Amino acid sequence: MNPQTLLACALDPSHLFKVQGLIADPWQQRFLLNTPRFSLLNCSRQVGKSTTVGALALHTALFHPNSLVLLLSPSLRQSNEIFRKVLEGYSYFKGFLGANHQTRAQLELKNGSRILSLPGKEQFIRSFGGVSLLVLDEAARIPDELYRSVRPMLAVSGGKLAALSTPFGKRGWFHDAWVGREDWHRISIPWDSCPRIPAEFIQQEIQAMGPDWVDQEYLCIFSNKEGQVFKDFESTFIKETQAKAESHVGGIDFGWHNPFAALWGFLDEQQTLIITHEHYVTHATISEIAPLLPRNVTWWADPANPGDIASLNKLGLVVRKGENALRTGIAAVSSRINTGKLKVIASRCPNLVREAKLYRYPETGGEKPLDADNHALAALRYLIASLDRNVLTNQPSPSFPNPKKPETWRRIH
Repeated sequence: MNPQTLLACALDPSHLFKVQGLIADPWQQRFLLNTPRFSLLNCSRQVGKSTTVGALALHTALFHPNSLVLLLSPSLRQSNEIFRKVLEGYSYFKGFLGANHQTRAQLELKNGSRILSLPGKEQFIRSFGGVSLLVLDEAARIPDELYRSVRPMLAVSGGKLAALSTPFGKRGWFHDAWVGREDWHRISIPWDSCPRIPAEFIQQEIQAMGPDWVDQEYLCIFSNKEGQVFKDFESTFIKETQAKAESHVGGIDFGWHNPFAALWGFLDEQQTLIITHEHYVTHATISEIAPLLPRNVTWWADPANPGDIASLNKLGLVVRKGENALRTGIAAVSSRINTGKLKVIASRCPNLVREAKLYRYPETGGEKPLDADNHALAALRYLIASLDRNVLTNQPSPSFPNPKKPETWRRIH
């Protein structure tokens, strides 16, 4: 490689594309020529994001001696895809700078720089420090705890972080960073930023997969729709309410390592359920929790825990066995969402709001949601399915104790 080409590559990382016989798109040129320290790349599928950060990783290692570059994805296979782009580019520079060590997941150059491809598992990556460039691929699918564990790697080195991903719903740190106020450089790259994706293909995708899929995968829109159990849950959010309470009700999901979740509120004159509060805690006993829950509420709880239900009743609460059928409960909650008969004061119920964004069906299909991010939602399900049992099974409506006369409450043991 002649000195002029090397100099061009050193001054402009996008020139690495030209060396490989590729043409960098305008957004790739701009990003590589002036890469911010903290950057979020919200990308359509197939716009060349892996090729872009592969060039950035290689440029850092070639022209900044003793650099440490880490490529991190949810899985080692995905990390290796970017690393493969790095090796393809490096094959043109071997005559300029040789390697001391090269494997399918690591490249160590003679100038002391290293590029490592890593799996998305915290126990394998916490020991790294002094990172010059940290690349997070498929960042929307990297767990929050893993993201938090890798950020300190940049504290001393002053290194750069490039997080790139197609959206994956309104959840997780990538979405929160995109819509938040933190000091990120945000770059949106929809499909029409890439001249290699024809409009005809997008129309075919809309017909085959639906507009919600295209919004997320090609238009960089953080959509809750794809795979989410309660797609329109945000429509229930209110700031406050002036409605009058006809009866106070709540739902409980028991837990120890998993959270104990309680939600409560009231039914108004139109029988709209308004959730006003939540209690969400781990490693707390029933005797510790009971004093924190209101007494003027009729509760429906997970029937799989009769002992805990009995304990709460003995401690002065009115707790009944809730309806536990999963599909029935999901249908009951969905019905109230669709008819406007469920309202949530979102600011007082942060865990319910968070879970509603996360609770999803498996990507592989199936009618049973993933058993995660569902504790506050389970409490809501027990409550609503029990309240609306008459609608679902043509049974009489449940009766409620009078909250103004607690001495008339019937205790259930």
